[in-house]
Amino acid sequence: MATRHNRTQPADRPGGNSGDRPGQQQLQRRLGVFDSTAIGLGSMLGAGVFVVFAPAAALAGPLLTLAVAVAGVIAYCNAVASAQLAAKYPASGGTYVYGRRQLGQWPGFIAGWGFVTGKTASCAAMALTFGHYVAPAYATPLAVAGVVVLTGVNLFGITRTALLTRILLAVVLATLVFVAVASLLGPHPEGAPAVTAAPAYPPTLTGGGWGVLPAAGLMFFAFAGYARIATLGEEVKDPTRTIPRAILAALAGAFVVYLGLAALLQWHLPPAQLAGSTAPLLDAVAVSQLSAGVPFVQAGAAAACLGALLALITGVGRTTLAMARERDLPVPLARVGGAHTVPFVAELAVAAVVIILLLSTNVMTVVGFSSFGVLIYYAVTNAAAFTLEGRPWHAPRWLNVLGLLGCLVLAVTLPPASMLVMAAVLAVGVAGRFVVLRLRRTPRPN
Repeated sequence: MATRHNRTQPADRPGGNSGDRPGQQQLQRRLGVFDSTAIGLGSMLGAGVFVVFAPAAALAGPLLTLAVAVAGVIAYCNAVASAQLAAKYPASGGTYVYGRRQLGQWPGFIAGWGFVTGKTASCAAMALTFGHYVAPAYATPLAVAGVVVLTGVNLFGITRTALLTRILLAVVLATLVFVAVASLLGPHPEGAPAVTAAPAYPPTLTGGGWGVLPAAGLMFFAFAGYARIATLGEEVKDPTRTIPRAILAALAGAFVVYLGLAALLQWHLPPAQLAGSTAPLLDAVAVSQLSAGVPFVQAGAAAACLGALLALITGVGRTTLAMARERDLPVPLARVGGAHTVPFVAELAVAAVVIILLLSTNVMTVVGFSSFGVLIYYAVTNAAAFTLEGRPWHAPRWLNVLGLLGCLVLAVTLPPASMLVMAAVLAVGVAGRFVVLRLRRTPRPN
């Protein structure tokens, strides 16, 4: 027991990490506040901003902005909890590490398994969305190429990842400003909702008050990118100060963007068109005075997909690394090396699984699937943060309770298919870990 305590102690002290173990090489702390915020914001302003408004509008109808606000409140609770925990445990793995340290091995495993499986599917969806925006006829080959190239960027080190993320984020922000200007200028198609009055939502669509919670659950898919900052905790300079600032700054920026776009789209587009669109931001520009700018929006959407995919691959790889360190995934996945000190085995494994998904399945229906997994992940985050002592004034325990209950409510109100699929995946992971633990405890014959 004493040996076990000595092995885990470095992860429990500020500035330590889960890699402080004999035979395990640490990642290098190279990210400051600006780079960390850019990675989080780049994750949240990814492909979701170009596609999530339509299904959310179909569920919430004229209350779309309320759904965005609900998702933002739950995301804020989660962000505060993540910031508290990341400052105490600045290690790769995010809530997988927090859950293990504060609640026990099983809650940590459920959080890590939900994150890795849900976000790996999201990687495939982001890659395929990129392919569809660039050349629909060659969407899958382009998606595979995007995964290969971005994995290569990650293998050149976290600073290269942060640099490319900043570039892509600048393109995305310019695109969103263009969409906002086009929506304001109009002309607004006949039937578009007025600024001061809520429209009569078409009876053929089911949006309304009861749809606010499932719509908020889908919108949460877009807000969840700040988790990437926490999963990179082992590569952040001065993590006690940097991680909380970066998480809250990224979330605040994303919330302003999403709330503003939701209001503009509802004002600019007819309800039925917004709810049924596969590319609502493209539609908003196409019916405006700036319709010639549609190719620019397509390019911005492609950049957003690449930025989100880059951050996702990075975050999933680091969580995979953390789980392998604790033998919850195959131990070889914990190898760190190369000239740039990266978890190259985990990165390559994640890329391989994403490519297999692209070539073998339909991955465009995973928004709800991913949302369910990430909501379970953050439920564990809030439960872990609730147990912390020495709390700052802005992080009372009731905020953790609100975040925990909010995550669970949004999770169970998602479309049933999303819940069933992710519940089955979680069950497979739990059963597999249970079997492995039993086999490890079985004495071997001499």
